[in-house]
Amino acid sequence: MKRVLPTAITTTSIALFLAVVPLSSQTSRPQPLTLPLECPKGDCPLLLGAPQTTGMRSGFVRLKPGETVGWHTTGQNEETLVILRGQGEALIEGQPKLTFVAPRLAYIPPASRHNVANTGKEPLEYVYVVAPAKTQ
Repeated sequence: MKRVLPTAITTTSIALFLAVVPLSSQTSRPQPLTLPLECPKGDCPLLLGAPQTTGMRSGFVRLKPGETVGWHTTGQNEETLVILRGQGEALIEGQPKLTFVAPRLAYIPPASRHNVANTGKEPLEYVYVVAPAKTQ
């Protein structure tokens, strides 16, 4: 019968423990997830609670024909719109309007006052993602 040295058992046990149980000094890594795109209201946040990254947030928007989200700014954050259904325009103060028809992606630079409008005859549905912009 082969004998296993106590140090080998101890070393193996510690290695297995460290592989399975994260150390308290380690920060948790962002985890993948899926979320339903169901939204009974016109604007629903998708990532609830604290973001898994440095300030990213997102939501689902549904606008009826003729509706807008209203003029707003995302401050020093940049915003991406993933147009899923319908047609509309992104109005950015001081810039020509951006017209779009789904499927499409629209980018809104940081520090831009803007509005999104449904210019079509069907609902406009999109997902927005807002994240801190890289500082120059």
